[in-house]
Amino acid sequence: MRSSPTLVLQLLAIASLARANDADRHLAKRQTTTPPPPAAPATTSPAAAAASGTVVAGVTIPPLDQITLGMPAGPTPVATRTASPGAAAPIASAPPLPNPAWVFEQGQWPTMDKPIDLSFQQDKLASWMKELDGYDIPNIPPTVDGTCVGDPTAAADAEVRGWWTCGGYTRDTDITACPTKYNWGVSFDDGPAPYTPNLLNFLQEKNITATFFVVGSRVISFPDILINEYMAGHEIAVHTWSHPHLTTLSNEQIVAELGWTRLAIQSVLGVTPTTMRPPYGDIDDRVRAISLAMGLIPVIWTRTPAGVSFDTFDWEVAGGIVEGPASYAAFQNILGNASELDSGFLVLQHDLYEITVDLSMGYTIKSALEHNPPFTLQSAGRCNNIPQTNLYVESNQNKSFPYPSPPASLANSSSANSGSSSPEKGKTAQQEASDTSDAQGMRCSWTFVAGMLALAASVLVA
Repeated sequence: MRSSPTLVLQLLAIASLARANDADRHLAKRQTTTPPPPAAPATTSPAAAAASGTVVAGVTIPPLDQITLGMPAGPTPVATRTASPGAAAPIASAPPLPNPAWVFEQGQWPTMDKPIDLSFQQDKLASWMKELDGYDIPNIPPTVDGTCVGDPTAAADAEVRGWWTCGGYTRDTDITACPTKYNWGVSFDDGPAPYTPNLLNFLQEKNITATFFVVGSRVISFPDILINEYMAGHEIAVHTWSHPHLTTLSNEQIVAELGWTRLAIQSVLGVTPTTMRPPYGDIDDRVRAISLAMGLIPVIWTRTPAGVSFDTFDWEVAGGIVEGPASYAAFQNILGNASELDSGFLVLQHDLYEITVDLSMGYTIKSALEHNPPFTLQSAGRCNNIPQTNLYVESNQNKSFPYPSPPASLANSSSANSGSSSPEKGKTAQQEASDTSDAQGMRCSWTFVAGMLALAASVLVA
């Protein structure tokens, strides 16, 4: 029988992070300190649910119609660290895990799950702001709330802004797909979290690698889980400190969100990611330029030529918007669009909640493994043929990555030469999906990132 949902409600009270990724369905749920209301009583008892559930990687996954907000919680897995301090890294030429192991110290980190106070440890923010020196950061005003409905003026200018939220506009510096058809780029946002260990066991059992876009506040809350992700061969990337709509923030606030998360990951693992994902997919040319100047390549999930997002919408179940069957049916329809793409695709899922982990283990990934023609499931970096060493500053061996003059975060670990390219000013998701495979491969190449300089200049004069 599943135990009390108290732990899940506590986690929801800390971070009720609902996703709002598709422009037409952008609900833009924000964090709340209030637990969600309890769901209506289930028509099936918890005992019957467990009896009729499916055991996957040692976890009983409830029937789909019982996966809903307020469902009885399962046992919280024990997050035992799988590697000792000083253990060799899984990445060639990367440093070993920190020894002694990182330990949380009160007062050394910003308040968790809250916008960062820019007066906190100002010396760190000042050093990160210097990474922007020499780069043209577009003078694009912040959006009102990161949504199309909330800021119609910005939405009308979305193409010039390169705003993904309204119209799916991307740049050549974004990674938005896998080059090879039927490749499924596996990614999970918002963790690490209490039920992530169940997911890790499942991925290991199925021999699947994933990219985990982690929130800084979660990193310092669950460092052992982060270590287990990394040591199992999964890719670790930045997903901000407090999960805001980045286009609503000032330059300094964006830098703080990325900088503190980057530092948290480096403190726990000893390596600094070179990729990031904006919460809600909320990115424009200003956010893009700041991320790239800090050595972070944006990675966004795929949209079809018709604008359908490869978002599992698992967050809608955790947020009480829909129940399991409706979410799964919507995703099945999305899978039908995979054949329309000349490339593979990146899929958005979440490991913050037990509900989303259950959906992934019992249904979404299961569908992917059973699909005909078969999908190849792997992390975003692997499906883009990016060497694992390139995904971390300390192990990067690419002499042209990422800029002609590397920012301070990269100066001590990689050198760069001068090459450049000129990405297009802006593209819709539809235009992007119809690109040739060569162009898609180039979009995923690290060497052309220097073209962001030309892009930023074009935005300023637009």
